[in-house]
Amino acid sequence: MSELITAELVDLDLSAATKDAAARSLAERMVAAHRVTDLDGFLADVAAREAQMPTGLDGGIGIPHCRSEHVSAPTLAFGRSARGIDFGAADGPADLIFLIAAPAGADDDHLTILSGLARRLMDPEFTAALRAGDDPGTVAALIRGEEPAPETGAAPEAGTPEPADVPEGKAPEAGAPERTASPADDGDGAPFRIVAVTSCPTGIAHTYMAAESLTAAGRAEGVEVTVETQGSAGFSKLDPAVIAAADAVIWAHDVEVREKARFRGKPLVDVGVKAGINRPAELIAEARRKAERGEIAAVPEGGDGPEAGDRGGSGADSAHFGVRLRTYLMSGVSYMVPFVAAGGLLIALSFAIGGYEIADAKSVADHFVWGQADSWAALLNQIGSAAFGFLVPVLAGYIAYGMADRPALVPGFVGGAIALTVEAGFLGGLVAGLLAGAVVMAIQRVPVHPTLRGIMPVLVIPLIASAVVGFLMFIVVGKPIAALQGALTDWLNGLSGSNAVILGVVLGLMMCFDMGGPLNKVAYAFAVGGLADPTDGSLKVMAAVMAAGMVPPLALALATTVRKKLFTKTERENGRAAWVLGASFITEGAIPFAAADPLRVIPSVMAGGAVTGALSMAFGCTLRAPHGGIFVVPLIGEPFLYLLAIAAGTLVATALVVLLKGARRKAAVPAGEAAAPEARVGATA
Repeated sequence: MSELITAELVDLDLSAATKDAAARSLAERMVAAHRVTDLDGFLADVAAREAQMPTGLDGGIGIPHCRSEHVSAPTLAFGRSARGIDFGAADGPADLIFLIAAPAGADDDHLTILSGLARRLMDPEFTAALRAGDDPGTVAALIRGEEPAPETGAAPEAGTPEPADVPEGKAPEAGAPERTASPADDGDGAPFRIVAVTSCPTGIAHTYMAAESLTAAGRAEGVEVTVETQGSAGFSKLDPAVIAAADAVIWAHDVEVREKARFRGKPLVDVGVKAGINRPAELIAEARRKAERGEIAAVPEGGDGPEAGDRGGSGADSAHFGVRLRTYLMSGVSYMVPFVAAGGLLIALSFAIGGYEIADAKSVADHFVWGQADSWAALLNQIGSAAFGFLVPVLAGYIAYGMADRPALVPGFVGGAIALTVEAGFLGGLVAGLLAGAVVMAIQRVPVHPTLRGIMPVLVIPLIASAVVGFLMFIVVGKPIAALQGALTDWLNGLSGSNAVILGVVLGLMMCFDMGGPLNKVAYAFAVGGLADPTDGSLKVMAAVMAAGMVPPLALALATTVRKKLFTKTERENGRAAWVLGASFITEGAIPFAAADPLRVIPSVMAGGAVTGALSMAFGCTLRAPHGGIFVVPLIGEPFLYLLAIAAGTLVATALVVLLKGARRKAAVPAGEAAAPEARVGATA
């Protein structure tokens, strides 16, 4: 098995000023060592992983990493920066940078060694030796585990995990649960026991660093901690007897926890993987507090819970309130969208068959003629309307679910239904969901007798929370929100001229900024919320949002067609798929391009989206379908002008992408030299 790191892959004087430049500098060493076959393709994969979550860690460490088809052998490159490079860590820049490259099909032996390195990065003596080393060969041997870190004689800083209980350069057997920390008695002879699960999107570094951090913190606190790592080096389930004996559970994860039902009936702390690395002692303390309060989480089956990253529980994780609020809202929107898509498209089809007057048809339960097109149109309309009737309750219910898990579903749905009753609409659903989640979280914090714990999530909490939320929605906040909703509707209906164009510009910018991310979802949710009670203004908003959302993938598809040399082979292949994705209103088709070159791609597509949104509003285009792209053009008001708006925005975005990439390429080639090879084209500056 080839060595993961050699002296040639070590740079003790890394001069890069940004994380992109650092990744490029270290990746070029991998290319020279014949470990990476396509520099730009590999850097695009690194950037895409970095876009999922910053890879900076407290203690001055940056670990950009990815799996990539452009890696021929598992490889590490190490750089030491005197000035420090920002990798997004809370405590500042990183001076120790590891670039980890794993092939798409890396073997378990290599992945086990990589996971062992991740654990050793939690050892302050190891990182101190890396900072002190003055010879690349010696540093490479130290990283490989062939040369032990010198004894420093200094105790770790407060809160710093102790070295892993693993031989140098080695890791526990692939997939095996982490070794249990040696506990101290808690006063009555019985240690407090915690089982934990750690996982991250790539499963190479953060998964194992969080496991080591939690284990070491448990050792320091006298708590017995056993960790299941769901990473690339395998997945071996915790012994059911160990789970049964545990007093609490910690999930430190950024991908869905596998087989969640195993952990039912336990107090749960549910956070991101970086919280497991940076704040293990706080998580253990929170787990103990929840156990003392008897706060039992209602853990759903496998994939039934909130989406990865949608943290339930008491909201005790480290995210800023604004981040948590966005997560709660996106949880509700993600569950609402299928109702919107199904109901909206059924209604749109009914209009295509029977005209807009079909909305006033009699109930098909009383009058249905098999051979009449109007009867079928009325049937589709009434089914779609039934699906749309769930829109606000589902939004409210799953916002509450994202905040406080299953006990919050009932009060959330009840609050959403009341929002419809008092005509508070989409805004009322948002407020009802937040109120329901907050009320349930407050009730969960109240200490209860152990005999009541079993009925709290299924009876007591839904009963009390539903009553409180119902009172608030009917008596306190429902009418003011209804008045605000009415004012918003009137404002949309009154939009014309420059005001409509400005709104189109703003919506276009939001749709194209993060291409499927939070801002994109906010704009989309604003548009589909108007479809619940359609007006001329809300239909114009829906049209502008969908048109702008089609621009990024279409623009990148066109750019890869007209100027192939500006893009890597992988990007050109993605460009072919982007034609279909853009035409189908799947904005995420542009994400690979934005991840590889955000400073040029994102501003370009935002400009194109703004042009399209403005033109769509100026042309007075309307749309009754919440999705579908060009496939619902027959259902669009002013369809030819609508397509013209999309084409104009696509051309603007394409021209800017080509211009900016072309200018960068020329600047990268010194005067008098030949053009840079394709391997240098398309990466982030």
